Amino acid sequence: MLISFGCPVSGAWAQPETLTAIARQAEEYGYHGLWAFQRLLVGRGQDLAPVYHEVLDPIVALTWAAAATTRIRLGVSVINLPYVSPAYLAKQAGSLDRLSGGRFDLGLGTGWSEPEFEATGSDPNPRGPRTEEYLEALKALFSEGETEFTGRFYRVPPSRMAPSPVQPGGPPVLLGGTADAALRRAGRIAAGWVSSSRTTLPEIARGVRIVREAAESAGRDPASLRIVVRGVVRAGRRDDTMPLSGDWAQIRAGSERYAEAGVTELFYEPNWDPRIGGPDADPRAAAELGAEVLAGLAPNL
Repeated sequence: MLISFGCPVSGAWAQPETLTAIARQAEEYGYHGLWAFQRLLVGRGQDLAPVYHEVLDPIVALTWAAAATTRIRLGVSVINLPYVSPAYLAKQAGSLDRLSGGRFDLGLGTGWSEPEFEATGSDPNPRGPRTEEYLEALKALFSEGETEFTGRFYRVPPSRMAPSPVQPGGPPVLLGGTADAALRRAGRIAAGWVSSSRTTLPEIARGVRIVREAAESAGRDPASLRIVVRGVVRAGRRDDTMPLSGDWAQIRAGSERYAEAGVTELFYEPNWDPRIGGPDADPRAAAELGAEVLAGLAPNL
């Protein structure tokens, strides 16, 4: 199982100097990748966790991290596809892939925040057909030469998008979602599945099984699919309901449970710790604690 890390994109530690330092240190420590996430806004009266109150744009943050590194992969878990057209996202994703030398992984979801749907003039429904069509449009846009696509929800007129991404066919697309239909869709048409922060270990094990069964039914190699999990970390405070809590040894032991469940990549996620990703935390203390978690769980140390 590959070990990655959550990028400083939320709250107090989401500062330019901290993002640069964490990206460079993560690469030095041997982490496989850095993962960001998307949150556009918080509606009036909307009850959201502190981690969602102040969030950098993931494409911008990962581009910043790309400029500070040379090897570590860069992923987003997830961008909500209804918010933006396939053409616009393909240009952003392709540009980041080009500037990073082919290091970008694109996670996509359908969203859940009503204020964000209203603010973007978007509709996630019907989720399944919209998602499948979106991926077909991305495939067309990432291809070299002139292409076109016509669907029920999206259309790409005869055109050419350049420059092409470094990775053939574009950045790998992983799909989020917890419903059985979403899991099967990830197995059928995506490079893999990426979990949410709320997915429990038993739910992940079940999701892995559904994703791989769907891949096999579709004639794909189940072992080739990636299973990427956001592992919320609570350093220094043991909570038996959280496998990745306590001291470093306890957290590392907890990570082995994800490997046993079939996870191929686990990224330690400190943004969900209010001492780090909370908007009211002290920026210096948050950055220091984030760096401590980074070093304490480093694969090469």
